[in-house]
Order: sequence, then structure tokens, then C-alpha cells
Amino acid sequence: MTQPEGGRAFGSDALKVGGSIFAMDRGGLVLKLPAARVAELIANGTGTPFDAGKGKPLREWVRVADPAHWEGLAEEAYHFVGKQRVGKQGMSKDAAHE
Repeated sequence: MTQPEGGRAFGSDALKVGGSIFAMDRGGLVLKLPAARVAELIANGTGTPFDAGKGKPLREWVRVADPAHWEGLAEEAYHFVGKQRVGKQGMSKDAAHE
């Protein structure tokens, strides 16, 4: 795995791949994962919804409080976001934001 980049997002320390956030510290580790995986983690009690303070949960983001799950899920998030970045590199700027 390539070393993640550091940065800030939503007022928190964040980890990035290809300039996009895949994990951040917000009262637990908050990770970007496929929506189905987020739903699974919430359903089995591993995670809770993340709403970025807006009151509406973000479908591809989950908060995980138990550090025992962080390493494996962070690796999943890194690969998920990294694959999204690779797919967008060949697209026009406007198409990548649709």
C-alpha cells in the first residue's frame, strides 16, 4: 500500500489517497466505503451513521468507534477511494464531478 497523504476535512485530521479523503478522526474513525458496506457495518453494530454535522447521514461514510476494526476497514477505504480516483483520471473535469 502506498503511504496515505495527510490533510484536514470537516475540521478534523484526515487521510487521503490521490487527493481524496478516505478516513478521518471524528469521535472514532470515519471511513468512506461503498454504500452497501456502510449499511452492513451499521446493521451489524460495527459502525454508526456519519452526517458531517448536517443532520442527514452520508451514505458512503461510517463512524467506527472500536479500534479493533480500524486497520482492516481503513485498508478497505483506502482501496475503495483509490479505485474511484483511478477511474476519474481518464474523465473530463466536469464528468468526474457528476
